Amino acid sequence: MIGILLGTRPEIIKMSPIIRECEQRGLDYFILHTGQHYSYEMDRLFFEELELPDPGYNLDVGSGTHANQTARIMTGVEDILAKESPDVVLVQGDTNTVMAGALAASKLHMRVGHIEAGLRSFNRQMPEEINRVVTDHISDHLFAPTEGARRNLLAEGIDDRKICVTGNTIVDAVYQNLEIAKKRVNVLKALDLEPNNYFLVTAHRQENVDSRARLKEILKGLHAVQKEFPLPVIFPVHPRTEKRIKELGIGVDGLNLTKPFGFLEFLQLESQAKVVLTDSGGVQEETCILGVPCATMRYDTERPETLDIGSNILVGADSEAILEGVRSAVTWRRCWKNPYGDGIAGKMIVMVCAATRSRSAEGR
Repeated sequence: MIGILLGTRPEIIKMSPIIRECEQRGLDYFILHTGQHYSYEMDRLFFEELELPDPGYNLDVGSGTHANQTARIMTGVEDILAKESPDVVLVQGDTNTVMAGALAASKLHMRVGHIEAGLRSFNRQMPEEINRVVTDHISDHLFAPTEGARRNLLAEGIDDRKICVTGNTIVDAVYQNLEIAKKRVNVLKALDLEPNNYFLVTAHRQENVDSRARLKEILKGLHAVQKEFPLPVIFPVHPRTEKRIKELGIGVDGLNLTKPFGFLEFLQLESQAKVVLTDSGGVQEETCILGVPCATMRYDTERPETLDIGSNILVGADSEAILEGVRSAVTWRRCWKNPYGDGIAGKMIVMVCAATRSRSAEGR
């Protein structure tokens, strides 16, 4: 049996190819949703939109301090893993769900597979970096998305025999879910937007939105972009960001603030944007795959491949750098080669897990 642990919307998206592959192969598996960012009820639309089966378990842990949230996830995950006794437990990415789930499984002597292993920003001030490192060092299967990620793991002394370079499941997810989106939504028409004639923005990271100075600079930069380029700036506001903007009383006139979109709508918006401005790691990957320029409002990234191939530029939280980055990005030729694989990562990962399951069955 394969245990699939997830707790945030990006994890639902990146796990969707794994779930579909398990379904297609008729494998025995279960989905455990921790509810790290939202309750399952709030995420139900994501499962429906992506045509995925409902999770078998929902912890609804909600928000809290890192220690409090991690502890509640570990406690809930441990009880379910002890009950289900899976052959391998899959986690994806760098959230508290990932580290807590991997720790709980490892302490129960269950095999752990880390999808998206080996990513490094080399910034230990980011909680996500701690989660990545810890999870990699206790995992049995490290599914690295690129050769660069593999080199990071080897440099930390991880056994090469544990590492499998698969590409990134986000490629599978983008290809598969874009097809679903074409059939089900038309967000550009709903917002009266023309392809390649608007900017798209996301901002949610703690270091950006919890700092008055940084958030103010980001919004100042967005206003400067809107002023220089007379195009709509579409900004689906994360609840955390919306709360901070209101608390700080920062003006947002001229920006098109909207409620968060479902993934299918957001994917459509990404695919047709002139430039995407973000502080999200996943969006850096998605824009790279879609052939859309990205300006990342951070000072470092665990997705260096996007910088190397020229699909992404780091602009930090500085209004002048944000404007300069957009000025540059609008001139790029969109002809870079996607470094994240050819869309079969999900198949490769499930093949490894199925082989592990077979070996476990033989040993019983």
